[in-house]
Amino acid sequence: MYVSRRQNILLTELKNSFPVISLTGPRQAGKTTLLRHHFPDYRYVSFEQPSMRTAFASDPEGFLRTYDRAVIFDEAQNVPTLFSYLQGLVDEDRQPGRFVLSGSQNFLMRKNITQSLAGRVGIAELLPLDQVEMRTADLLAPTPEEAIFNGCYPEQTVNPIRHQLFYDSYLYSYVQRDVAGLVNPSNLVDFQRFMSIAAGYAGQLLNYSNLATALGVSVPTVKSWLSILDQSYITFLLAPYFKSVTRRLVKSPKLYFYDTGLLCHLLGLRKPTELRDFYMYGALFENYVVADARKQGLHVGERPSYHFYRDSNGAEIDLVHQSPARTTLWEIKGTETYHPRLTRTLRRIADTEFPAADQRLVYGGRETMTLEGVRQVPWDHLDFD
Repeated sequence: MYVSRRQNILLTELKNSFPVISLTGPRQAGKTTLLRHHFPDYRYVSFEQPSMRTAFASDPEGFLRTYDRAVIFDEAQNVPTLFSYLQGLVDEDRQPGRFVLSGSQNFLMRKNITQSLAGRVGIAELLPLDQVEMRTADLLAPTPEEAIFNGCYPEQTVNPIRHQLFYDSYLYSYVQRDVAGLVNPSNLVDFQRFMSIAAGYAGQLLNYSNLATALGVSVPTVKSWLSILDQSYITFLLAPYFKSVTRRLVKSPKLYFYDTGLLCHLLGLRKPTELRDFYMYGALFENYVVADARKQGLHVGERPSYHFYRDSNGAEIDLVHQSPARTTLWEIKGTETYHPRLTRTLRRIADTEFPAADQRLVYGGRETMTLEGVRQVPWDHLDFD
């Protein structure tokens, strides 16, 4: 079963605008499947195959005379010199949509693109399925606990295997193939332990010193490892809201995982029925919603301005979305039953700090209504467009 992705519109726009298109994203996000469906008339070359790498290395110019346009180069990071050759070709002929690049090692892809193809490439990002895609394909789980636990990787969603087997394999491939070249081999075990400890910070303010102490490493090491998780689309940071951009940069962010299935695995959860009584259920539910907001934006080629708000007394609004047209405030609660106290903090802060903002509550129930100026949004009808 092929799941239609929302990047199709963005990829068409990029194809008509740039000579080179790059699709990045985490492992198992479905990059190759999407590209082969979206560009059915393009030839496909996988540099995962040794024969293709050898053919290119032996005669790069002859190879690119054969594959001179309308071609997908998958696992392009395996042939770093390819990017320099493409630069020369597109500088001579900037016909839109000549080449499509993809690969599973985002660090090398980004490095090579920055060095050789800056200004010549349109970039799209493919993440695990967002909720709009899952609803459209009728793949959304019936309960929030199952949705959080199952995660959103396409293959695991369409043809699920045992949760632990899938994520054990995922982590092994990720660490051995993506991280091994970036972390000292003697530190790989510590890096895996770091991922599990970081999972305990999901939805919370990030304390670099506490993380460093727990691991027995330095703060710069923690920041370096968090950067690896960020660049490989495992985690992302949400900055606090301040009117001063400078203050946003120096205050502690909150940490979230793109895929809550992986997050549950790292936390040692083995079945969805364990979630409701788990001490971090509220954070898991919040992570699910915030990650979906980010995925929905990136999947249509936008980087919406999302933050969280925290006042001097520790009262928070979970998500603040600013656009030129309006500001939207989101309170996120995993409970299935509405009660006015759920929005008390939201309404109080909105009255004083964001008087013209739209106010919304995402909760674990299924009814949609507006009470006391706050629109209730059921967990299974997330739409951040």
